[in-house]
Amino acid sequence: MRDALGVIAARFRAVITELDVDADPALEQAFGARVPVLFLGPVAGGIELCHYHLDQARVTAALAAATVSPEASGAAGDAATQSFRSSTARL
Repeated sequence: MRDALGVIAARFRAVITELDVDADPALEQAFGARVPVLFLGPVAGGIELCHYHLDQARVTAALAAATVSPEASGAAGDAATQSFRSSTARL
């Protein structure tokens, strides 16, 4: 998931932040073995895009919808930076 996500994220200038589910008791309770899980935005209040396997179509659509057009942002050619939270368990 990490490599394929990196390619998509680069297209949209998205930042990927990995969290270790096993290192955080609250995350471990919330997700258990349902990892990796991918969010757009923070885990609390973010949008869960997929888990177990990368849903490339959904991730691409979410980033396209979340990206601010240059006209809307007032910055020519500058796309909005989005943040992914990719929760992973230690193997």
